[in-house]
Amino acid sequence: MPLKFLVLIFVLILQLLVVVIGDSITLVCVAFKSLDRRVDAVFNADNFFFTLFPFFISIDVIVSIIFACTHFEVSFVRLTVYNILFRLSLFASYSYPCSSFLRVERTRSFRNTTEQKFNMATEAISSNSESIEALSREAEVLKAKLEDEKAKLNDVDMTVVAQKLENLPSFNIKHRRQLKGHQGKVLCMDWSTDKRHIVSSSQDGKMLVWDAFTTNKEHAVTMPTTWVMACAYGPSGTVVACGGLDNKCTIYPLSLDEDPASKKKAVATHTSYLSCCTFTSSDQQILTGSGDSTCALWDVESGQLIQSFHGHAGDVMSIDLSPSETGNQFVSGGCDNVAIIWDMRTGECTQVFEGHENDINSVRFYPSGDAFATGSDDATCRLFDLRADREVSCYKKESIIFGCNSVDFSLSGRLLFGGYNDYTVNIWDVLKGNRICVLYGHENRVSCLGVSPDGTALCTGSWDNTLKVWA
Repeated sequence: MPLKFLVLIFVLILQLLVVVIGDSITLVCVAFKSLDRRVDAVFNADNFFFTLFPFFISIDVIVSIIFACTHFEVSFVRLTVYNILFRLSLFASYSYPCSSFLRVERTRSFRNTTEQKFNMATEAISSNSESIEALSREAEVLKAKLEDEKAKLNDVDMTVVAQKLENLPSFNIKHRRQLKGHQGKVLCMDWSTDKRHIVSSSQDGKMLVWDAFTTNKEHAVTMPTTWVMACAYGPSGTVVACGGLDNKCTIYPLSLDEDPASKKKAVATHTSYLSCCTFTSSDQQILTGSGDSTCALWDVESGQLIQSFHGHAGDVMSIDLSPSETGNQFVSGGCDNVAIIWDMRTGECTQVFEGHENDINSVRFYPSGDAFATGSDDATCRLFDLRADREVSCYKKESIIFGCNSVDFSLSGRLLFGGYNDYTVNIWDVLKGNRICVLYGHENRVSCLGVSPDGTALCTGSWDNTLKVWA
């Protein structure tokens, strides 16, 4: 068989395959393109092959007629080449709209899925918020019922009953000693159990140990930071603790032979400033309160956290250990305007007391352990009873417009001392609720105060850089 016939057969088969495959691809592309509704984009005037294809076909027809008898295979080859180019042009023209259509479809699918998930999340949040609101309303209703029940038990006011008592005899408290040595505001003080020594801390970054009788400074410790806001004596009288803006509580053993700083030991670490600290019934455990809204119980020897107490919604400003025999409770007050009673064994909050309209700066247990007093920036002191689970007295006067920074009871519990921002110390009759007298002497706000363990003296610290002992 001549070679030209073989070439002719091959060209015919190739052209047939190109037509079938090309038309199939074109039809599929047109189908997808019609779904995308952009058919006009297919017949683009900028397409080279669509523009010149009629010209090529006309020339090829003429050439095919002339050379049909002698060189017909050339015409078929040329037609095949043009057909292939035309099919490629169609495929290129449709492939972009098809890929665009697929991208659009994927985008639409992703958008629809995202919208469905967003709607489901919105519905879930809406339902959760509605349930939270319902629970909040239910809690408010239950709280109102509890207040009503408490009001029914509140048959008589304590001050009314106390009116039957005789008035306290007049007494004369005078300034007996002045302790000078701090170069900054005195922020905290505490008595030793020996009834003679006092530890104080100041804005100047120093902690001083005083002999209140002789006014001598027996120890001076420089802290790594200013604003040493907390200090406390250990029950044994041989160790002191302090801390402040360093977020730590550091223990210093006291010895006349050695510098306390040489044997210091960092025990507690909070995530914010240390605002208060107090030892428990021994030197082996210490309670701390912090600006991170938590209280914590620490083991002094190992420095390990024994128990943490979470419940305040603001900075914890003051803590006090219950004087009861068990000693398993303590009270804390903070910038969330509430005082909380805690169980040291479980870390649970057992009672919450509200009533103040501003930050609670100081808390102190009544000597019997059945009540506690608070001092606040709202210019009032209040007495809360644990058994009645409510406030039983409020100590205020219209002339007092400055906040109370520190409170403490007399040994008997009949007197309540309060240090105020107007440079004075007000003394209140706990039972009758009236003010007995006012102590003047400081030249700046009274930031801290404490009654000696035997009840014979009162020490006050002030922002005038001094401490005063009253008796």
